[in-house]
Amino acid sequence: MAKQPLLVIAAGGTGGHMFPAQALAEVMLRKGWRVKLSTDARGARYTGGFPHTVEIEQVSSATFARGGKLAKLAVPFKILGGVLGAAVKMRRERPDVVVGFGGYPTIPAMGAAWLLKLPRMIHEQNGILGRVNTVFAKRVDVVACGTWPTALPDGVEGTPVGNPVRKSVMDRAGAGYIAPGDYPMSVLVIGGSQGARILSDVVPAAIAGLPPEILKNLRVSHQARDEDFDRVTSFYAQNGIAADVQPFFNDVPARMSEAQLVISRSGASSVADVSVIGRPSILVPFAAAAGDHQTANARGLAEAGGAIVVPESLLTADSLSEQITTILSNPQGATQMATAALSAGKPDATETLLALVEQLAQKDH
Repeated sequence: MAKQPLLVIAAGGTGGHMFPAQALAEVMLRKGWRVKLSTDARGARYTGGFPHTVEIEQVSSATFARGGKLAKLAVPFKILGGVLGAAVKMRRERPDVVVGFGGYPTIPAMGAAWLLKLPRMIHEQNGILGRVNTVFAKRVDVVACGTWPTALPDGVEGTPVGNPVRKSVMDRAGAGYIAPGDYPMSVLVIGGSQGARILSDVVPAAIAGLPPEILKNLRVSHQARDEDFDRVTSFYAQNGIAADVQPFFNDVPARMSEAQLVISRSGASSVADVSVIGRPSILVPFAAAAGDHQTANARGLAEAGGAIVVPESLLTADSLSEQITTILSNPQGATQMATAALSAGKPDATETLLALVEQLAQKDH
């Protein structure tokens, strides 16, 4: 019997890296591959959705961002130790392909794959390469791009792929949209792991300011960080607004498919989910994102007419209230936005990535 091919996936500790990694793991398992995931403690929080047959390995990731001078001096040695440790394991296992999705925990696996000259690829979700992917862009066989065009270093060619979405999102791809009207409606508010606070500051007040004929029909699902949870919950309650506030929704695809409107940061995976399911959105790019990549992520949806993009500096409760009203009081316009969002989606991104992995595996034989 032929040996099962092995794919090693390495991904850092945010949903933006982990969700596309999960999407790839799901399809590779269905194709009969063995899949190993290399991540850190932060990433491990997102592994609940991964198929149980994925072998998960936690690496200690050293980042450059934290700690004092001494800690920073130790970082290169920690990274080198991680790479060498991973290389020893990989020599034993000889993975057929190694794919990195960015974030510091991908350094050991990608470094080891480069040392051992194994077939390797990175996938960049954003329109601007993350730090770690920048390091490896010239040291891999393929740079797969989630947002196109992606700004790349000189001499590096990108392959437009789109951002893979998880099976739970694909199951609702193009789900029928119920236009807003005089009946129960829902708004989904998601902030991502970074910079969710501003949505907790502005959105509740914006919703409280909606005309009564919209407000009486409205139910809000609001993802708020632990530290904002109490004030957001009590604000909605005091204003008599039906709201389900949670630090993390495990069922975002279900909530999104039921929503008339999504208010979100423009992280790559959120933008991919909104466009594959096809919902009108108001996107607020995270201003502190490296290279302002969230604005680049939102561009495709906005240009298609599926999203209103509001820079953080211009986000006020009054202006947001007006934008929500415009969408929820115009069923035809909202339906057009939903259709436009779908046109910007890349539901075949996972299959495209799968084909690239299989091509790379062939190369090695």
